[in-house]
This record gives sequence, C-alpha cells and structure tokens, in this order.
Amino acid sequence: MEITMITNIITWILQLIFVPIMAPLCVGITRKLKAKFQNRKGASIFQPYQDLQKLFGKDEIISKDASWIFRCAPYIVFTVTIVVGASIPLFASSINNTITSDLLVIVYTLAIGTFFLALAGIDTGSAFGGFGSSREMTMSALAEGGFIFSLLTMALISNSTNLFMISQNSLLLQGHFFLSTALAFCGFFIIVLAETARFPFDNPSTHLELTMIHEAMILEYSGKKLALMEWASANKLLIFIAIASNLFFPFGLAQDLSASAIILGIIVFTIKIGIFCLVIAILESSIAKFRFFRLPDLLIIAFILNVIAIILIY
Repeated sequence: MEITMITNIITWILQLIFVPIMAPLCVGITRKLKAKFQNRKGASIFQPYQDLQKLFGKDEIISKDASWIFRCAPYIVFTVTIVVGASIPLFASSINNTITSDLLVIVYTLAIGTFFLALAGIDTGSAFGGFGSSREMTMSALAEGGFIFSLLTMALISNSTNLFMISQNSLLLQGHFFLSTALAFCGFFIIVLAETARFPFDNPSTHLELTMIHEAMILEYSGKKLALMEWASANKLLIFIAIASNLFFPFGLAQDLSASAIILGIIVFTIKIGIFCLVIAILESSIAKFRFFRLPDLLIIAFILNVIAIILIY
C-alpha cells in the first residue's frame, strides 16, 4: 500500500513539472514547422526557452494606474495552468485523482485564468487591453459550451466525469461510439484553436490592432510578469493538446505506475504532441485569420457537433 502511494506521488510530481518544462518546446516545434511550410529557416525549437530567460532577466515597467489585479494576474494565470496540468492524464491513466480531475473542475479552473487575464487587460485603462479583453470574453463565452459538451460526450460514454477514468477507455476502438467520438473530437479541436489563440481565431505572432486578441491583453506587461504570461500561454496549449490526444486517442497511456510503463507513456505522449504541432502548423500555413464576426459561426458549429455526438450515444 505504501509503495503504491509513493509511486502515485512520484508520478503526480512528474506530471506537475512536465507541462511547464515541455510547453515552451511545444511552441518552438510549432513555430519551426510553420517556418518550414512557409519556406523560411525559422528560429530554433529552443528559442522560447531563451525568450523566457531573457524576459526573466529584464526590469519591469508598471503603469501608475495598475491595481493589485494587474500585479497578481500573471501569478494566478500561471498557477492555474500548473494545477490543471497536474490534474489531467498526460502519460499515465492510473493516477488516483478524484479531487481536481473532474471535467467541470478543469473547465472552470481554466475559466478562472481567463477571467483574471481579461481583468488584467482592462486594469490599466489601455485601449488595446480593453478591446482585447472584450474579444477574449466573447470568444470564451461562446467556446465554453462546446468545451463542456465535448468532454460531456466522453463522460457519457465512459460513465464517469473523471478525466483519468475517461482516458482508460479505448473509445475510438468501440464501433458503437466511433461516430460520437469523432464528432466530439472535431468540435473539441475547434475549441482548442479558440482557447489557445491559434488560427483562424487569433494570430499568436502579431501585434496588429485588427487581429490581436491575446497579445492585446498582455501588451502592458514586461519583464518577469510578461514571461509568466507567455509561459502560461504555452502551458495552456500543451494542456489542450494533452486533453485532445489522451481523451480521444487514449492509446499509449501507462496503465500502471511501473518505470517502464511511465517511460513508454512519456515517449508516446511526446509523439502525440509532435503530431498535433504538425497539424496546427499546417493549418496556420494554409489558412488566413478569419474576421472577428465570423468566429462565432465556428464556435457554434463546434457546439452543434457536440450536441449531435451526445444524441448519437443514445
């Protein structure tokens, strides 16, 4: 019993540090692949780590109009991503976590981070921050239904709202639920693009007024706080990739907490990350960003796909 508890704690600690360590690499791989598709050399895949190191070494400039929300928001947003990253299945599905791995807990914990990010955007009274926060809240409100319903589809199939329990079922291999799972995944993938500020919802590499949403909210940040915001954004991308890959494609997850199973699970999960980064890079190299008023249509499509998926279960 004690050995099981110790291995469970060790695996949980590995999960706790995996997301913040690997997330910048995930961003670097996506940027490198995108550069290759656009016939550019591109920066090294380790460039995000160097960017974070540079930002942590810089001084901060804070507006005199900023309140405690502006100062505390980066720590709250970053902490939220760490907590969620440790509460979802990354490379093992046998971790006993019944407290923070419920699907509604995950959804609304991420919503807390989004809420404080939007508050920080408008806190200094900046025009850019204001419209960025307004756009972010609009997208989040429309995406939340699709986010919950896509996970609810998997929960109904698995008869559990615990993400670790859901990941223990090879749902795609069950013919009766194949179509529901496929529709739920399509809807969830649209939500991933919206929640992580990727094309066609946002352009993560621009500061143009007409296109930016996420960048507008963090425009007033500098130094260490900007580093935390950028790091949290990378963490969020990896979190959504983990949810998409391990709930809808749960093969390769460690079914026990032995060292060999964990190592194999990490290797398989790393391959899944690479595949999702490749898909995102292809998508961002082949389509343009949509006009803001066309974006709700995509999110409504995601919601409808998930509703159909739930109906097909029965």
